[in-house]
Amino acid sequence: MTDLLSNLHFTGIIIGACTFLIIGLFHPIVIKAEYYWGVKSWWAFLIMGFICLIAALFVDDLYLSPLLGVLSCTLFWSIKEIFEQKERVKKGWFPKNPKRKDY
Repeated sequence: MTDLLSNLHFTGIIIGACTFLIIGLFHPIVIKAEYYWGVKSWWAFLIMGFICLIAALFVDDLYLSPLLGVLSCTLFWSIKEIFEQKERVKKGWFPKNPKRKDY
């Protein structure tokens, strides 16, 4: 049994699980960002996305580099989602922030 475990490569499974967690984490982040700051928060997602993209190019680690790439793509995808979240709020699917008047 130990020979079998020593011959298995868990890198893909670990990266896949972390990818799943990153994407799952960004669903509530997008909802909160739109609630508190509106669509103008897309700039933060863009800047952080480019930082992670550049970091992924320079990091020489089997786990960290792909995860930075996944995080970068997730941040870029969140830009699209933040605008779609605004539409979801207009449809009444999510609550409006009563302190913001830009709906």
